[in-house]
Amino acid sequence: MKIFHSIPDFKSTKKTILTLGTFDGVHVGHRKILDKLTQNVDNGKFESLVLTFFPHPRMVLKGKPEVQLLNTIDEKIELLEKIGIENLVIHPFDEKFSELTAEEFVKTVLIDQFCIQKIIIGHDHRFGKNRTANIDDLIHFGKLYDFEVEQISVQEINDVSISSTKIRNALTEGNMALANKYLGYDYSLKGIIVKGKQLGRTIGFPTANIQIQENYKLIPHNGVYVVKSIINTKTVFGMMNIGFNPTVAGENLSVEVHYFNFDADLYGQELKVSLLEYLRPEQKFGSVDLLKEQLAKDQNSAINYINSLQ
Repeated sequence: MKIFHSIPDFKSTKKTILTLGTFDGVHVGHRKILDKLTQNVDNGKFESLVLTFFPHPRMVLKGKPEVQLLNTIDEKIELLEKIGIENLVIHPFDEKFSELTAEEFVKTVLIDQFCIQKIIIGHDHRFGKNRTANIDDLIHFGKLYDFEVEQISVQEINDVSISSTKIRNALTEGNMALANKYLGYDYSLKGIIVKGKQLGRTIGFPTANIQIQENYKLIPHNGVYVVKSIINTKTVFGMMNIGFNPTVAGENLSVEVHYFNFDADLYGQELKVSLLEYLRPEQKFGSVDLLKEQLAKDQNSAINYINSLQ
């Protein structure tokens, strides 16, 4: 997949089949559109192109940098590449870009820059300054500038009944089964392993502390999860705690993983941790011994869950 970091960077000798959007999560609903995109290239006569934006428009237009997203930009790239998209344009979204009228966007971006043959879009897509233009306007511009418009019907979207908002809600409630079902893959967190207080080591549950770099990445509901990672080409299962470690008076949110039957120095490495199941909310115990007892129960629950997957 070719990646372009602004609209003017894109170059092609072929006409394009295009879709656009933020595609946060690149979930099962998004794939309805993306699969149609790859199916329309007519054996190489056209090129598939996804236009997305970073930062997320809501971060810019609503002035809320704390917006929590399902994917980092690198994760989104990886997911789109797996689907088979040929070209990805990640345009820096800013106030100036948001001021483009609908017709300016169609003429200067879709026609002059992308040479589109066809645009595939959801039924509720809005675009242009203040998002005033809709699918009917797009069809009008298609006739005016000679490109096709394929609309994903309400029925097709309703059949899936999935949205990034529903997935975010599921994650903030600890409903991993629903979130992963809607995503079509296991939600994951990725970060560098750093040294923590190393308390887990003293009670028989050593943990890898994950430092997540992107402050816009959504961290799921505090609590204990069953997880897995690929480490040195091997699948390693474990359990992860997200929270403040109240039993030992923790002050900062931490993400810590205890891997089963695994012992290696991971400091400084980047790890991806996939969340499989939510076990329980974070609790404050009366002593470290009581915490240790609960962790043993958590491990048994996690292993039972893992065995059920076999």
